[in-house]
Amino acid sequence: MSGTLLAHRLTVCTHTGDRLARNYARLAVYLRQRGAVALSRHPAWLTVLRDGLGHIPYCLEAVEGGRTCGVLPLAFVRGCLFGRFLVSLPYLNSAGVVADGLPAARSLIAEAVRLADCLRVRYLELRHERVVDDPSFTDHVNGKVHMRLPLPSTAGKLWDGFDAKVRNQVRKGQKNGLSAQWGGEELLPEFYDVFSHNMRDLGTPVYGRELFRSVLRQFAGQAELCVVRAGGAAARAGRAAATGLLLHGQGVTEVPSASSLNEFNRTNANMLLYWNLLQRAVERGQSLFDFGRSTPEGGTFHFKKQWGALPEPAEWQYYCRSGHVSDVRPDNPRFRRLIRLWQKLPISLTRLLGPAIVRGLP
Repeated sequence: MSGTLLAHRLTVCTHTGDRLARNYARLAVYLRQRGAVALSRHPAWLTVLRDGLGHIPYCLEAVEGGRTCGVLPLAFVRGCLFGRFLVSLPYLNSAGVVADGLPAARSLIAEAVRLADCLRVRYLELRHERVVDDPSFTDHVNGKVHMRLPLPSTAGKLWDGFDAKVRNQVRKGQKNGLSAQWGGEELLPEFYDVFSHNMRDLGTPVYGRELFRSVLRQFAGQAELCVVRAGGAAARAGRAAATGLLLHGQGVTEVPSASSLNEFNRTNANMLLYWNLLQRAVERGQSLFDFGRSTPEGGTFHFKKQWGALPEPAEWQYYCRSGHVSDVRPDNPRFRRLIRLWQKLPISLTRLLGPAIVRGLP
């Protein structure tokens, strides 16, 4: 642990290496004291990203008078194709600084900038939900929004809040004989089969299976998989049609990854999946369901909106050392041809090549 003495008696400590995990419980208590906390905010995600993606984890802690007053988790991402990045945090939609006030937040950002310079990264990326006022930031991206739904106390009240079209689509899935199963690692092969197919169809390199295994092991009891299977007597009966990974935090349930197979679109498997995900969150007494980020007025935006989800801001802030933040973003026009090519590759090849590529992306 190293410390840098800053103004107003604030010290920023950098936790890394073998000592990092020893501080998880204490830092998690600090985050819980600030109210409803998504599981993606738990500091143990640094271990998940280390084991699942091979990133080097750091955790900055602001301390004043012996008391924690801010936390900033960071992952050092590097690869031969795209270079080096410092991110809070890869895979997750929302991370960045959590602090009691602007002085602590700025102290953490200043230390993150120094670390970014030391590691010679292309840029530092902090995935905030509100802009943090700091002169170190050179750019920001806010083209997407978080889609979130406040949850009622019972599944019945949740159901009554949907419009007739949504309820009819869920019922159609049930009438088609679809069924849902919940579990952990034993469902990972089916989850990954659907997930990797969907990523290929989107033209996106797929995460390795080890990332999801690491999530399920690190957060046993709080992370779980849902698999919706086809019914009937046809050859497809019992086959996974839609799957999702659900994370249960303190008052907040998130679905960071969910997929369905195109061949089951007419069965409404995806609608039945999300009804089960939402039901599950209500059953666990959660107050908020986080559907993840979407581009306003895009296809996934309207899909989530039909469930009652409302948009909330996403402000990703950057300290750039070289290039531009758009250089490695998937919506960069220079990647369009590569995306079309990826969509034509065999699934087996994308599963082989994808994890090596995506672990080097911020």
